[in-house]
Amino acid sequence: MENQNNINTEVEEIEMPSEFEVIGVKFKPAGKTYYFSPEGMKFQLDDKVIVRTSRGIEFGFVACENKIVPSSEIVPPLREVERVATNDDIQRYESNKQLEKQAFDTCLQMIAKHKLEMKLIEAEYTFDNSKLLFYFSAEGRVDFRELVKDLAAVFHTRIELRQIGIRDEAKMMGGIGVCGRPFCCATFLSDFVQVSIKMAKEQNLSLNSAKISGTCGRLMCCLRYESDVYEEELKRTPPVDSKVKTPDGIGFVREIAPLTGICKVVIPDKNGEIIKSFHRDQLTVLQKKAKNDKTQVAEITDEN
Repeated sequence: MENQNNINTEVEEIEMPSEFEVIGVKFKPAGKTYYFSPEGMKFQLDDKVIVRTSRGIEFGFVACENKIVPSSEIVPPLREVERVATNDDIQRYESNKQLEKQAFDTCLQMIAKHKLEMKLIEAEYTFDNSKLLFYFSAEGRVDFRELVKDLAAVFHTRIELRQIGIRDEAKMMGGIGVCGRPFCCATFLSDFVQVSIKMAKEQNLSLNSAKISGTCGRLMCCLRYESDVYEEELKRTPPVDSKVKTPDGIGFVREIAPLTGICKVVIPDKNGEIIKSFHRDQLTVLQKKAKNDKTQVAEITDEN
């Protein structure tokens, strides 16, 4: 017994490679990009591939050609590409798209039959038809147990209903934004970014919610695009109401344009006040003063 306790069991540790060769695969045009091991094969953009995911076998499109990435960017396990999509695979994929339209219409009828307060957004088959997913939005919780039973009886496959938020709804349905262009989320944004009312304030935009909200009713995603630049420029620019020294005397900042660095300064004069424009590099801040804003603006952050 004593000898057994003295036995040192050596466990062979498998070292994790410091880098991997991967390709990026998308399953929807504006969806997330997932890494897969190419298994020695070379791929080009938009190549069609069959991969195995947590949902099973899926049909995807190459969004990123072969490249080497550090292990820190990999979320294990790194799954492998099963094969390049064949003509039969492509036909099955297109056939599934037609089946999804039929499933959508059928589900709409059943929702009306059960009088459920839910809005059907999309129907989606997995590539091997082992699961049929329905995405819907609703104001509250929906008891769809009977609906699932009826759908399973019709389609003879596993049924899954997923409730999504209003931003995901806009992403799936698509549309035209107030800028006149297709929704960013439906064309190129693979994920929603955090947007806050502070970003609109820093960009001197109107705080009228109707003017800074997208079609989905949430703050516009594009508020984020220039946020980092504004944040950096504001650090270099004297704040409004601060006391500054100018080439023409002491004054107070009335208005700022962070991107150009131009500040409008009110300078007391014997005849009253004069307003002059200076570049921030011409100004020396003598005293900073936060502007008294009587309107309280909550730090609202939009999430899914």
